[in-house]
Amino acid sequence: MTALGMIFRPQFPPERLRAVARAADEAGLEELWLWEDCFLESGVASAAAALAWTERLHVGIGILPVPLRNVALTAMETATVARMFPGRLTLGVGHGVQEWMGQVGARVESPLTLLREHLTALRALLRGERVTVRGRYVTLEEVALDWPPTAVPAVLAGATGPRTLRLSGEAAEGTILTAGTSPEGVRRARRLIDEGRGASTGAHRLVVYFHAATGPDAAARLRAELSAEGYPSALDVSAAGDAETIAEAVRRLADAGADAVILQPTPDEPDPEGFARFIAEEVRPRVPA
Repeated sequence: MTALGMIFRPQFPPERLRAVARAADEAGLEELWLWEDCFLESGVASAAAALAWTERLHVGIGILPVPLRNVALTAMETATVARMFPGRLTLGVGHGVQEWMGQVGARVESPLTLLREHLTALRALLRGERVTVRGRYVTLEEVALDWPPTAVPAVLAGATGPRTLRLSGEAAEGTILTAGTSPEGVRRARRLIDEGRGASTGAHRLVVYFHAATGPDAAARLRAELSAEGYPSALDVSAAGDAETIAEAVRRLADAGADAVILQPTPDEPDPEGFARFIAEEVRPRVPA
């Protein structure tokens, strides 16, 4: 089954999250994803609030930039939220936008090495292990969580380049692909992830963000965003229009190997609550389960 969800973009004011999360939950939307982009909103604080305001909604954090975070803190915060809302949280981490990391004095010489060390230690801590590690960037001495999660959340990695995609296959339980990934890009990512996985037989969830807009001015809003982000063409990386138009794009991504398609509204989406209901009530029935 291809899961469907939406992103609550951090360009929306934090106080808007409650209404959007509740609308998503009431409409039966499967997943709501949150970002920790600099310098907008906290991923962990937003996730905890969204989970508290809802009953069934699954919340994903995609992603936490690991240069900003000591791995023990990431594990503590994740475990706390996961214990309060078992089975409803997915965590994504990544090496962050290097310009932003430089702004806060957290840029490292090898982002890939840091991500590998962080992923390995984080997953071990969440499993309840006592961890000692002396890596290039991650150092822990006999660290264990007093309150490890009873239902361990999946830890995914945000990835774009070949080396990071292979690392995600090796060290994470899933991968998050940024919006702007075409169906062919999904297939390519799957191949690289599988190279990293080697002989591993466990599941590896592929989450794909996708630019989408609906409503009378949808095409104009989407064109403006794609132009601002420098895309040469909107073909296969976005959809604007009615439910069938967007569902068709979702089906192409699912056929290419996406396990979850998370629709990314434009930053000036006038009705994010309505967007959540639109996905759950109109797009979901058109995407085969």
